[in-house]
Amino acid sequence: MNAPRLLIALGLALVVAGLLWPWLSRLGLGRLPGDIVLRREGFTLYVPLVTSLLVSLALTLLLWLLRR
Repeated sequence: MNAPRLLIALGLALVVAGLLWPWLSRLGLGRLPGDIVLRREGFTLYVPLVTSLLVSLALTLLLWLLRR
């Protein structure tokens, strides 16, 4: 796959993920134990560690299955 096609595919995947995010958040993604939330007056820092690990694992498995 050449670079332009790869970038278009990644862009489309991001658009689809953005459109599906309201439904994915109902599944608990983004509020898992291990995700860090720091709240101060006028400031919130959110670091989704566990959510990132799960998404990475799912994408790795999906790509591994597609390559077989």
